[in-house]
Amino acid sequence: MSKPAMYLLTSAMFCLFSPLVEAGGSSGCRDGSLSGMSFVEFESFDPSTQPATPLVVKGTLRIPEPGGGKSRCVSSRRKLPAVVILHSSGGIDATGTFYAEALNEAGVATLEIDMWEARGVMSPADRPLAPIAVYPDAFAALAFLGTVPGVAADRVGVLGFSLGGVASLATSEQTYAMAFGGHALRFKAHVANYPVCHGANMGFFGLPAEAVGTTFRNLTGAPVLIQVGSKDDYDNGAGPCRALAQEVNVINKKVVEVVEYRGAYHAWDRLMVPITVPDIFGDQGSYFETGVVPEVDLQPDVEKAQVSRKRVVSFFRRHL
Repeated sequence: MSKPAMYLLTSAMFCLFSPLVEAGGSSGCRDGSLSGMSFVEFESFDPSTQPATPLVVKGTLRIPEPGGGKSRCVSSRRKLPAVVILHSSGGIDATGTFYAEALNEAGVATLEIDMWEARGVMSPADRPLAPIAVYPDAFAALAFLGTVPGVAADRVGVLGFSLGGVASLATSEQTYAMAFGGHALRFKAHVANYPVCHGANMGFFGLPAEAVGTTFRNLTGAPVLIQVGSKDDYDNGAGPCRALAQEVNVINKKVVEVVEYRGAYHAWDRLMVPITVPDIFGDQGSYFETGVVPEVDLQPDVEKAQVSRKRVVSFFRRHL
């Protein structure tokens, strides 16, 4: 492993989460029960800086309410599975809530975290270029859920979109699971929606894959679901994700499944007005050869979004 990669990972081990989790505010409920929705915060760090920068990450914790939402508080004696939700480069938008509400209805708690507010990121142009920068946030969220009385700490999954999807894949890779989760913290199931598969196992900016955060070879064994559109402008279709799954499944007991949505663009489940964004990682990273920044279409598709949401809920109910 190169010196940059070794630095990032040893730095991460030094900063592992102890005793970093704490809730923000009180639940407002009696007898140790939890409110249906609460806003929490916990400590994380940015491993791409030297030394690693400590951060406070905020999130929205939703605990499914009994009786179809008629009761505002939930008994802390009831242990529920949970899913950590990781946003895209655009930050928190309608997508996370779209899935969180369905998961909650299915009896799964959710914790959607804001990785950008903690870093002062105001737009995708300000995001960290190396995705490894946000991986500690996912494991810090997992550690935090282990302190929530109503959550089963050994039944937590992770759902990510685009950059968050890259992070979801990375948390299933032994390299990063050990570096940021130590021997104890592991997700039980992973969903990555349109995670830019063409960059897997590639280095960027003069750094090797381990240091950038793109390694995806030796997995933890937890099931992984990748969903991608056939008109995705990052990977130019589902080909790179299918090739990646085929490669890693050979040595990882076929734990990776790829679902392709015909006619779907990147972020088909972002049910907001269509937009076009420039991104150096679009068009399979053609910028690094041409110097021209490609454009990526983000077009919603209500029908495919609903199908995707049902598949995600079913996947987590089956594996958590």
